[in-house]
Amino acid sequence: MGLSLLNNIASLEAQNELNQTDTSLQNVLVQLSSGSRLNSGADDPAGLSIADSLHANEAELTQAASNANTGVGLLQTADGTLGQVTDLLDRAVTIATEAANGGLSTSQLQALNNEYQSIQAEINQIGSYTTFNNTNIFTGGTTSIFLGSNADSVGVTIGTLSSTSLGLNGTDLTSNADAATALSAINSAISTVSQSRGNIGATLNRLTAAQNVMNNQVTNLTAAENLIRSADIPADVTQEAQLSVLEQTGISALTQANQSSDTLLKLFQ
Repeated sequence: MGLSLLNNIASLEAQNELNQTDTSLQNVLVQLSSGSRLNSGADDPAGLSIADSLHANEAELTQAASNANTGVGLLQTADGTLGQVTDLLDRAVTIATEAANGGLSTSQLQALNNEYQSIQAEINQIGSYTTFNNTNIFTGGTTSIFLGSNADSVGVTIGTLSSTSLGLNGTDLTSNADAATALSAINSAISTVSQSRGNIGATLNRLTAAQNVMNNQVTNLTAAENLIRSADIPADVTQEAQLSVLEQTGISALTQANQSSDTLLKLFQ
């Protein structure tokens, strides 16, 4: 290439190559510092779109799993409470069986009945004041647990809890006959509580299974997103070394190209 007074073509070409090298080097350095190869939309538009979509799915599933966990907590609270009620009813069976036996004095029957009435009062207290997240549990209503747009919501229904709902209201142990009647009602109440616990347990197992599935999906989606977003550190380190060398040689080449003007001036001496 001949020497020109108008333009230093060699210098311009060297500048262009050096600028491209600098741009590539900066991109590699950003990837190394961030650990991600997608630091702007220009890095990989299609890859960024896929990664963002995967991330949105992860966010939805993570929250849905949290929703399921809330439902699990609600059901566990209800089940634990009903377990306490069963213990109270077991005690009621004992004292009702004792009261149904002949040979007890009126005062003894009254003492047993006082305890039995206290048990009913305690069941009413539990049913009225047991809460989860500041909300009463035993209302008989249905709580909908949302498991994400691609899954059905699960309705969590917990019945009411009181001596009336269990069929104990109005029963007493003031006589042997009354105690025998109360004992039959208590056994029915135990069956009712057991059935409620069985229904709660089935829903609890469903929510736990759904939560496990969603957690597994989040893991898989995170792994897929990671493959798209993560920088290839070994490859980037190698490329950084190559580009650093190219930058140095580019600077040297630009320096040499700029010195050609000095050579041209010497022709006029």
